[in-house]
Amino acid sequence: MKKIRKAGVRPFGMRDKLGYLFGDFGNDFTFILSSSFLLKFYTDVMGISAGVVGIIMMIARFVDAFTDVAMGRICDRSRITAAGKFKPWILRMCGPVAIASFLIYQSSFAGMSTVFKIGWLFVTYILWGSIFYTSINIPYGSMASAISVEPEDRQSLSTFRSIGGTLAGLIIGAGVPMAAYKLDVNGNTVMNGERFMVIAGVFSALAVGCYLLCYFLVTERVRFEEKEVKTTESIDGGKEKNANSVFTMLKNAAGNRALISIIAASIVMLLAQLTMQSMANYVYPNFYGNTAAQSASTLTMVAAMFLAAALAKPVSRRFGKAEVSVVSNLLAAVVCFGLFLLRPESVWVYVALLTLCWLGLGIFSMVNWSLITDVIDYSELRNGVREDGSVYALYSFARKLGQAAAAGVSGGLLSLIGYNETTAFDPEVTTGIFNISTLVPAAGFLLLALILWFWYPLHKKQVEENVEALKQKHGA
Repeated sequence: MKKIRKAGVRPFGMRDKLGYLFGDFGNDFTFILSSSFLLKFYTDVMGISAGVVGIIMMIARFVDAFTDVAMGRICDRSRITAAGKFKPWILRMCGPVAIASFLIYQSSFAGMSTVFKIGWLFVTYILWGSIFYTSINIPYGSMASAISVEPEDRQSLSTFRSIGGTLAGLIIGAGVPMAAYKLDVNGNTVMNGERFMVIAGVFSALAVGCYLLCYFLVTERVRFEEKEVKTTESIDGGKEKNANSVFTMLKNAAGNRALISIIAASIVMLLAQLTMQSMANYVYPNFYGNTAAQSASTLTMVAAMFLAAALAKPVSRRFGKAEVSVVSNLLAAVVCFGLFLLRPESVWVYVALLTLCWLGLGIFSMVNWSLITDVIDYSELRNGVREDGSVYALYSFARKLGQAAAAGVSGGLLSLIGYNETTAFDPEVTTGIFNISTLVPAAGFLLLALILWFWYPLHKKQVEENVEALKQKHGA
């Protein structure tokens, strides 16, 4: 495989960063809506058991075991067009993913039979997440390594991607609680299904607009042209036959410590983060009875994320991305465990402490996406073949396993504490809600820090050595 630079193409700059930001902005208009509110919508509006919803979400993620890897291979084998290898998929799939997301939240079906509603959720959720979201997210994530080969540029892309997701999170997290809830006859704060369906439609339209901005602003300037060869020489001098086969890809992945450890880290991170996000829809209205504080919490979260964005690049350059990630996740773990012990009566004390947790998580989020580009580089040096799409597909599948774990754990634990439409405000149930929202993230963030320190091998010195080795290999 050789690296090709397009002649006469503008250098990497702010336009690429903003375009990449809009890509995740579009992703998260449907992803965050699902990860944060789908469980709440189907338990409270559609009347489906939390455990059943969690199982469906887990099944969908296992379907992704096939669709993610398949899409990664499709990306790697895609023809390089004038727009690049990865960008065309964003244009092709932005409409289908937005429509599928909107179909999930059809509150007009709330009066249908339970079997119909479960079937509707299963089909529409599979279409959105396992087919259409996969077909746009895999190319989008893989595209980062084609925008620039420079580590600092990739860190900038990671930061701007995280900012895009944060902005979507701000709009969803602050706006939905203010617009989607109402008081019932008993004075309890409950979700309004019709309003939520309209909100889902608006977010789908916004997602399409963001994807189009990503397509027109980003340039793929580094192109890897694969030679047709029967064997490929790896970094240790060994020979790998049929380097493009799925079997070889999986064999390479199984022995790739960097990839396996970052996959484990991703699963644990999303288990912790998404459990915290989804449980916010139960902590604020059910435990504290205050959805205004939920919106305010989103604003403080965004402030923490922007502070994290300002800190991430200089501290990761100085100390290393993996090293900084360990410290930031330890901070998040300490804060969550502290909340469990303190159990503040004031919702505003809860919001203030949770902001510190988001600062820790935010720093890791800002460097997270550049870690996978480091893994792609490491994999090329180790295996002798460039597999941007395939490596990112495996990583994306791991993230979806994390989503599944979060949905399964949240739904299962809510069912275990007896949560349903009639018990939603019982003191024993609301106490259980608070315990889930603090202890599960605390354990997850602690485990994540341990994985990154003791298992993940690409710390600062190794990354710098890999970058130089690749520059020599490609003659850069």
